[in-house]
Amino acid sequence: MTWLVRVLALGGLGVAIYLTVAHYDTKVALLCPNSSTINCQEVTTSPESEIVGIPVAVLGLVYYVVVSILAWWPRARATVSFEGLRLVVALGGVGFVLYLVYAEIVEIGAICLWCTSVHVITIIIFLTLLYAWMTYRDRLPAPR
Repeated sequence: MTWLVRVLALGGLGVAIYLTVAHYDTKVALLCPNSSTINCQEVTTSPESEIVGIPVAVLGLVYYVVVSILAWWPRARATVSFEGLRLVVALGGVGFVLYLVYAEIVEIGAICLWCTSVHVITIIIFLTLLYAWMTYRDRLPAPR
């Protein structure tokens, strides 16, 4: 289970870095088809691509830095509280994904494939951690 979360966290981090670089460097074009439904440029430059002046790409980058740190944390130090923290962070990511999917479909009217890849990764990480929590929580040591 841990290896899957680690691989997915690094994948999400990579995409988040790409989207952040593309946000700040106009010379970096997002490799994405532009149609009426799929249009990464429209999504990433829309008013909804920023929350209180912070680009969503940067928020995704910060999220995936945190998820990556939590994924690579030494397993020997895992406790019920730590695994619960990982699950809560992942759940927060899923909540944010739901908002972003709503914004893409309802408010912007276009979908970004790069964003969708991060959304899918976020949901898979959450489901993996939830499964691990449900399966192994009784075997974890109590907090120290």
